Amino acid sequence: MTTTHILEIPGVRLRYEVRGTGPLLLLLGAPMAAAYFAPLADALAGDHTVLTHDPRGIAGSVLDDPAQDSTPELRADDAAALMDALGVESADVLGSSGGAVTGLALAARLPKRVRTLVAHEPPCLELLPDAAERRAATEDIIETYHREGVGPAFAKFMASAGFDGDEVPDGAPDGAPEEPSEQDLADSARFFAHELRGTTRYVPDVDALKAGPARVVVGIGADSGRLLTYRTSVALAGLLGTEPVVFPGEHVGFTDQPEEFARTLREVLAAS
Repeated sequence: MTTTHILEIPGVRLRYEVRGTGPLLLLLGAPMAAAYFAPLADALAGDHTVLTHDPRGIAGSVLDDPAQDSTPELRADDAAALMDALGVESADVLGSSGGAVTGLALAARLPKRVRTLVAHEPPCLELLPDAAERRAATEDIIETYHREGVGPAFAKFMASAGFDGDEVPDGAPDGAPEEPSEQDLADSARFFAHELRGTTRYVPDVDALKAGPARVVVGIGADSGRLLTYRTSVALAGLLGTEPVVFPGEHVGFTDQPEEFARTLREVLAAS
């Protein structure tokens, strides 16, 4: 059974879902809403209490100030507040894409709240040798959004991320549906205007992550080799002195291979 809740904290009303029983596992996306994690959450609910939520300003999580930027630090504090709402001191965390950046901020800022963090393909562009070039490309995407709208900005985003021109993976805006809804368009607009810059410019505190006590595992998609997030994942794992763990599928492999993805995630968590 899945239950839906609203948590009111200063500045935002967070919509979240809870399913299953067992140790708490947070599934974090950014800008992916809870709905995109539902198949994976269902696959994990037999042995975990799984919490998913709409990130601040996305879908059902409404901001007091719609112009407020979404930063990894703010989203990390939201994750901690959700744990507080369940009366749980610590949890395992899977963060994907921007949600992986959220998880990195959480593990660095509040390490005692995280048992194991699986950071699946975090787009930490500042870790790359060509960071200045990637930063400029991100600024061009944002400027394109303000000048031309979501569609042209999304096309540039996909190309910059390494996807083929005619390829539309599952998810949004990491992979928007072919005919986006009004909510999809609103979430994409917020992503370009208020989230993309802060997420991609985040620099993980490697020393804090290595110091623990949170265990940090970098996840990488088996089919992600051509993607920008493959490079950022390899770079982060190298700084942490670890090897990336290979997960089924691509950047959002959990959307189309949830059972297989859940199996690998369980193996990673069991090894902690």
